[in-house]
Amino acid sequence: MVVGRHLGSIMKNAVVSFTVGTDAYARHVGRYGAALSAAHADAAGVAAGDDALDVGCRPGVLLLELARRLGGDHVAGADPSEPFVEAARAAVPEADLHVAPAEQLPFEAGAFDVVLSQLVINFMTDARAGVAEMRRVARRTVTSCAWDYAGEMTMLRAFWDAALELDPNAPDEGRTMRYCTPQELRALWAGAGLRDVGTQALVVDAEYDDFDDYWSPFPTGIAPSGAYCASLDEQHQAALRRACFRRLGAPKGRFSLTARAWFVGGDLP
Repeated sequence: MVVGRHLGSIMKNAVVSFTVGTDAYARHVGRYGAALSAAHADAAGVAAGDDALDVGCRPGVLLLELARRLGGDHVAGADPSEPFVEAARAAVPEADLHVAPAEQLPFEAGAFDVVLSQLVINFMTDARAGVAEMRRVARRTVTSCAWDYAGEMTMLRAFWDAALELDPNAPDEGRTMRYCTPQELRALWAGAGLRDVGTQALVVDAEYDDFDDYWSPFPTGIAPSGAYCASLDEQHQAALRRACFRRLGAPKGRFSLTARAWFVGGDLP
């Protein structure tokens, strides 16, 4: 029995939900952001003297890491969500920030040494067009990373495995996200005409005060997992909460979870 709304409706709501609460985002996947940003910048080869663009900058976690390494006046960002851009502007006031989608970046060709996107490839309206735009505005390198939705992104994998236990038709991101394996990401980058394309695993972890700290973002409707949770009635939400609790080993106090993202990078010819 399908207890949630249709996948198309859920994903539509998920896109909207990225505009309605930077705090919920921070408590959801955002709590992995600082560690992932540092690993991403290392893998991308960001170096002093570079100008860098963060595409889909969200509230500015990667942007802040880039500014720490390069200086705020050497970084720029774009995101289609105005609340996220405002949060990013508060984080890095010197950065050149724009409300804009990846597919229509408001920058000149070759404006940046390194162009990065973090956890947004699967939320672009047209990923091929988005990567093509990233390539257009880059001088040297284009990179991204996406969660290993089907494997070792423990926080989301526990949620979706619990959802599938109760609803075999739950829109598991491990099935619905197209670009979440090294093979898919390499093909996307090669298709954009980038060379020396490589992938690697970025593994980070995050701390939770208790299970309530883990669970609290989901009912807010943030992201696809939250949109699915919010689509359920109270009874089914409670059942899903119990199933998640069991799958995480029924934690009684503080605990940590690991999360793997797949990095992809390529250079301009």
